[in-house]
Amino acid sequence: MTERIAYLGPAGSFCGAAAAELTSGRDAELVPCASVQTALDAARSGEVDSALVPIENSVEGSVSVTLDELANGRRLVIVDEVVIPVRFALLARPGTRIDDVTRIATHPHAQAQVRHWLAKQLPDAQVIPAMSTASAAQALADPEAPIDAAVSQRVAAEIYGLDVLVDDIQDTEDATTRFVRVRLPGVIPDPTGADKTTLSLFMRQDEPGALLAILTEFAVRGVNMTRIESRPTKKALGDYFFSVDVEGHVADARVSEALMGLHRVCLDVRFLGSYPRHDGRQPVLRSGVTDADFAGAQEWLDRLKGSSQ
Repeated sequence: MTERIAYLGPAGSFCGAAAAELTSGRDAELVPCASVQTALDAARSGEVDSALVPIENSVEGSVSVTLDELANGRRLVIVDEVVIPVRFALLARPGTRIDDVTRIATHPHAQAQVRHWLAKQLPDAQVIPAMSTASAAQALADPEAPIDAAVSQRVAAEIYGLDVLVDDIQDTEDATTRFVRVRLPGVIPDPTGADKTTLSLFMRQDEPGALLAILTEFAVRGVNMTRIESRPTKKALGDYFFSVDVEGHVADARVSEALMGLHRVCLDVRFLGSYPRHDGRQPVLRSGVTDADFAGAQEWLDRLKGSSQ
């Protein structure tokens, strides 16, 4: 049966390239969407089986709309991640010279990654925000569009009949973007030994030590955090939740016990999935935090309780 996967489009987007890599060799139909929210809503409604959206960039950081959408509304869980290199080109309609460029369209994250190049080469050009780099290229293909160029990936030039004015204009040569595939809650992917778990954590109240209480639940159990972000809950000024990635799978004793501890100290713990890491890297566990260590401690406690009766 063909799997339908929504992604941040249109054709020629980095998300589309990530989706193609993730589904290589699989029977999948890729469905382009105009925004991250539209892609996630398609997964929530059942219109598609899953959605692939950007969550983190090595240069610009996390994609806030993805973090916020996953923390609210009908719950979705992450089942896959994929990371691809990010390179940018300056595209224009045929016949355009670089001296003619005064208005450039691109996604804000892309703009941040070519900021220095633009400041040096086109310091007077105005940058117009777009929903994605590919949508900027798509808009530029219209001869009536009030823009002269787009910052996108090179392949978009072939798709939309544009010229590459300048290639490889990114400020950082080894930039990457991480994408996650999400779907409605169901069977959690089996642990592989090289997994990641994503959570949204909401504090009971803003008080001294509230964040420390959260971090302690991970630290005492040897759970390594790979990402933590604070995001506004949008309920009141100064009211935040934390979006967190940790090493390990919910089936791992150290992770499951940390989740139980967080359930006690947090107002809400939104479990957003345990899934294989893209790089296959296994965590380095200190003595005392392996599954065998937790099982041994439980056996010791059971014997202790039995001997006191």
